[in-house]
Amino acid sequence: MGSSSSTSLVSLLLPCLLSLLLIRLSTHLNPDPTAAAPRFKRTPPFPLRFRHDGAFKILQVADMHFGNGAATRCRDVAPEVGGARCSDLNTTRFLRRVIEAERPDLIAFTGDNIFGGSASDAAESLLKAISPAIEYKVPWAAILGNHDQESTMTREELMVFMSLMDYSVSQVNPPGSLVHGFGNYHVSIHGPFGSEFVNTSLLNLYFLDSGDREVVNGVKTYGWIKESQLAWLRATSQELQQNLHAPAFAFFHIPIPEVRGLWYTGFKGQYQEGVACSTVNSGVLGTLTSMGDVKAVFLGHDHLNDFCGDLNGIWFCYGGGFGYHAYGRPHWPRRARVIHTELKKGQKSLVEVESIHTWKLLDDEKLTKIDEQVLWRHSSI
Repeated sequence: MGSSSSTSLVSLLLPCLLSLLLIRLSTHLNPDPTAAAPRFKRTPPFPLRFRHDGAFKILQVADMHFGNGAATRCRDVAPEVGGARCSDLNTTRFLRRVIEAERPDLIAFTGDNIFGGSASDAAESLLKAISPAIEYKVPWAAILGNHDQESTMTREELMVFMSLMDYSVSQVNPPGSLVHGFGNYHVSIHGPFGSEFVNTSLLNLYFLDSGDREVVNGVKTYGWIKESQLAWLRATSQELQQNLHAPAFAFFHIPIPEVRGLWYTGFKGQYQEGVACSTVNSGVLGTLTSMGDVKAVFLGHDHLNDFCGDLNGIWFCYGGGFGYHAYGRPHWPRRARVIHTELKKGQKSLVEVESIHTWKLLDDEKLTKIDEQVLWRHSSI
C-alpha cells in the first residue's frame, strides 16, 4: 500500500478513533451510561384527529396564575376551600380531576398560565403548572397572557420553552411568516382512521398572541392583535378552505372591545366584571367575520366572566377563572370550559363536523356541569 493510501486511511479512521475515545472517557467519568443520554421531547401522534366515534373534545384552561406550588397561597377563596392550606396545589388537583372526568383530546391553556410576580423561576413554574397534562399524556397547546413574562423569561423564551415540552403542539410562530408577537400558530384536527377524511383537516384551531400591556398616546392599555397577525390569519384560512370549508376556533387571551356590547345583546353564563380590553380596536371581529370559518372564539383574562355571547354569528366565550392564585370571588368555584365537537355520520364513514357544544365544570364536590349549550350545527347553515 502506497504512502498516499495510508495517509487517506489514517485520515478516515482518526475521527472514529477520537469518537470512541471520548465515549470511553465519558463512561469512565460517569459510570451511568444513561446520564449523558440526550432527552428527547415526547410528542403526541401527528396529526391530531377525531376519535373513532367522531368526537373531539378540547379542555380550555384559562388563567391558572401558577406561582411556586405549595408555597403560593390562594386568593379570594371561601374558608371551606382550605383557607391557609389552599395553594397552587389546589389548581393542580382541579386540573387532574377535570382530565380524569372528561378525557380531553387536547388541552388549550389560554394565557396567564403562570403569574410572573409570584413565580421565582418561570420554567419551573410552567413545568409544575402543565404537569398534569404531561402525566396523562394529553396533547396540549398554549398561548401567553399579560402576566406570563413577568418572571425570569421573555415572551419569546416562554413560547420556545413550551413548544419543547412533552406532548406540546404549541409553536413559537408560523414558519416563513413575519408576524407580531409569539405564539401565533395553527393546529389541524384530521378525520379519524378509516374515514375518507383521514388525510384532511375537519377542524382548524387558530392560536393568537394578544400581547400584554402597551402605551397609546401616553396612556397605558392592554395589548391587541396586530395587522401582521390578522394578515397571516386571513391567508391561512383562505389556504385551508381551498379544499374543504371546515369550521374553526380561535383562542387568544385578551378580549376585543366588541365583547363589552354583549351586556346589552344577551349572553349565557356570568358577566360579573368589566371587559378589560385594549383601547385600540384593530379589526379582529371584522377579520374573523370575513373569513367565514371561525365559529367560536375562546378567551381568558377576566376571571369573573364565564359567559358566551354571539357577535356577527361568532360565539365569544370566556373560560372563567381556573387557578387558585388568580383573583376570584369567595363561594364562586373555579371553573373550566369544555368544547365538544362531533362529526356527522355519512353512508360509509364519518364526514364533516355536525355540531359544536360547550359547557363548564365547577371545582366543587361533584364537579358540577353547568351552562351546556349548542354553539353551532351544520344543519343551521
